[in-house]
Amino acid sequence: MNNDLFEYLKGFVSPSRLLRFEEVLTSRTRHICVAVEDIYQLHNTSAILRSCDSFGIQDVHILEHRFNDRLDTQIAMGADKWLSMHKHESTETCLKHLKTKGYKIVATVPDDKAKSFQDIELNKKMALFFGTEKSGLSDGVIEQADHEVMIRGQGYFESLSDIQNVPIRIQPNGQVLTVGMVAEVQVGPSERRGIADWNGLGETVGGIVIMRHGENAQQVC
Repeated sequence: MNNDLFEYLKGFVSPSRLLRFEEVLTSRTRHICVAVEDIYQLHNTSAILRSCDSFGIQDVHILEHRFNDRLDTQIAMGADKWLSMHKHESTETCLKHLKTKGYKIVATVPDDKAKSFQDIELNKKMALFFGTEKSGLSDGVIEQADHEVMIRGQGYFESLSDIQNVPIRIQPNGQVLTVGMVAEVQVGPSERRGIADWNGLGETVGGIVIMRHGENAQQVC
């Protein structure tokens, strides 16, 4: 914003309100930023914005290539007005932009082998990437990530039956509809990594052939 315009607009704000603005701005950080890639549910994207606003994270990078605009301003409850929103044409341009700014790419993944967030050093700038609800982050983000983390949460679930008994809604007959009535709840396998696909026909095995200098490639293979 132009300094002259800023000084002019200050005249329309009370001193106490201006002081509040300055207090909030001094608590904001650009040391950590958040990037969301193809979030499907509107309320999830908007909830992330509210969380960033609450924790003082100023910059949010939006990558919407599959589901278009997934921001609901009513659910965001005005948080988007106080954040710096950056939309990128592609995942590659976003990663390049952040790396140029000196950010370490931190991918959140559902993998037990990933680091805990508490193990990540905070002395360097980092960009936290969150992926779509069903399949997570794209391979492009995971391949270029400097770290992979699993953010663990603590709740009241102690068994599968606890999840099965979670209420969804009350039906017209007064019966409570639970998760266990509409879905099978089970412990799933660990996420598979490094799968190779053969022209869309299914999984295949990949390998590397090492050939000496001067040899015939067809004979070696």
